[in-house]
Amino acid sequence: MPELDTLLAYPPFSLSAGEKEKLLLPLFLELAERHRRACPPYGSMLSALGYDAGTCDKLSDLPFLPVGLFKRLVLSSVPEDVTKTVTSSGTTGQNVSKVMIDAETAALQRQALASIAADVLGPKRLPMLIVDTPDVLHPPLASTARGAGVLGFAVCASRRVFALRQDMSLDTDAIAQFLEERAGAPFFLFGFTFMVWKHFCEELLKLSFRFDCSSGIMIHGGGWKKLASESVSRQRFHEALFRACNLSRIYDYYGMAEQTGSIFLECEEGHFHCSSFSQVFVRRSEDFSLCAVGEEGILQVLSVLPRSYPGHSLLTEDRGLLLGEDDCPCGRKGRYFSVLGRLPNAELRGCSDVYGSAFG
Repeated sequence: MPELDTLLAYPPFSLSAGEKEKLLLPLFLELAERHRRACPPYGSMLSALGYDAGTCDKLSDLPFLPVGLFKRLVLSSVPEDVTKTVTSSGTTGQNVSKVMIDAETAALQRQALASIAADVLGPKRLPMLIVDTPDVLHPPLASTARGAGVLGFAVCASRRVFALRQDMSLDTDAIAQFLEERAGAPFFLFGFTFMVWKHFCEELLKLSFRFDCSSGIMIHGGGWKKLASESVSRQRFHEALFRACNLSRIYDYYGMAEQTGSIFLECEEGHFHCSSFSQVFVRRSEDFSLCAVGEEGILQVLSVLPRSYPGHSLLTEDRGLLLGEDDCPCGRKGRYFSVLGRLPNAELRGCSDVYGSAFG
C-alpha cells in the first residue's frame, strides 16, 4: 500500500497529531474492510455493532475488539497454511491468545520494530546481550510472545550473546567475554522485565565484582505485574540496575502479542509514546466514551500492522491515562500516556457485558 510505504519512511515519532490522523485514517478503514471480508467472525461482529465506514470521520470512531477475544476465538484473515501462530504469555492454567501471522504481517512487524528501536539505539546495528536463554529461539518458546520479542529485537543486532544459561543461571563467562570484546563501545541489552530483575539484576548484585555496562542501552518490556507484588517500582528497578552494572540508559516499552511490532516505547521522561504505526485512546468502562487528558480509563490501542488477523483496533485489559499530545518534554511528537496496571476482574466482566449488549 502506498500510504503504508509513506508511513514507514517517516521517523517513528515525527508526525504531529493532524498529520498522523490524515495518514492513518484511510489505512485503518482499509484494514477494517479487509478483515470484514476475509474474517467472517469479525464481519459478523461489525454487523452486530452497526459499523458503517461512512460514519468514521476520525480514528476514535473506529470499532474495536476486546483483546480477550483472541483467547477464545481463532481470528484470521488469511488461509491457515500461510500463517504461523504466536501465543501470548500466561501462567499455567491460563488461556493464551493465539495470533495468526503471515509473511506480510511479519515483515511489517520487523520493519516497524526496527524503526522504533532505532530511535534510542541509533541507525546502526549493535551487538545484543539477550537477558534470556538460548532455548528462547527454539520450539516451543520461539512461538511465544517471549520468543517473538527476542526475535523481533534481534533484527537490530549485529550479533547476539545470551546472558543466561539454559537453567536460567547467569552466564558470567559469556557476559565477561562480550563486554571485553566491546571495550566500552556501544551495545544493547534486551529482556523481559521480570527476567531482567530476577535472573540478571538480582544475580549481578550477589557477585563479588561488578560488570561495567555503562556503554549499554537496555530495552525491556512486560512483567510489571509480578514486580509490583515485590514492590519493585520503576525508580527502584533503574537504581538497582545502575548499582548492579553501571547501566543508566534504560527504556521500558508497552506492547502485546496481539499487536507485535508496534510497541509503545518509553521516553526519558518515563512516558509511553505512540509511534507513526500506532495510536492510543483511553475509554470509560461504563460506556466506552473517550476520557479526557489525565482521566483514568481503559486503554484502546491501534496498530496499522496486522494484515493477517483483525487485531488493528483492540480494547486492552489495562488501565491507563492519556498525558498529552505533541508536547512531551522529550520532544517526540504524538500521543503519550501512562499504564496504571491491569483492570480488576469485576471491571473486566462489566466491560464484557457492555460490549456483549451490542450483539443483542
